[in-house]
Amino acid sequence: MRPARPAGAGGRPADMKLTGLGSGLFCVVAMFLLGYLDQLLLGASGTVYGLLFLPVCLLTALWVRDGDVLTAPVVAPIAFTLGLLPLADGAGGLAGRMMGLFTGLATQAGWLYAGTLAAGVTVLVRRTRWAEQRRRRS
Repeated sequence: MRPARPAGAGGRPADMKLTGLGSGLFCVVAMFLLGYLDQLLLGASGTVYGLLFLPVCLLTALWVRDGDVLTAPVVAPIAFTLGLLPLADGAGGLAGRMMGLFTGLATQAGWLYAGTLAAGVTVLVRRTRWAEQRRRRS
């Protein structure tokens, strides 16, 4: 009989991770909800949205399984863009909303790059450690 795994935060097993799809959904839903809350509570503050993007990127990179770890830096820009939809100024229908989205992407590019870089560096460190552990085992 196998011994029980130690419980992590919230009573779940400590080594339980999200799949690539699950981490992507987490990142997209979290950023969309944060964008909506930012619009609702703060009137579309790009700085607050960018600051909230950084921990979401780090959590996504940390919670994804080892085999799917390379998906985190890919889903981060997608989630950032979809989260900007509630913040985009939508005066003028679809064309106005798209123009607001592109303007938001242009003005918030620093946050986008910083979050994607944070996820990328986290992923590289995790991937290097994972490869080193596999090499030691074999």
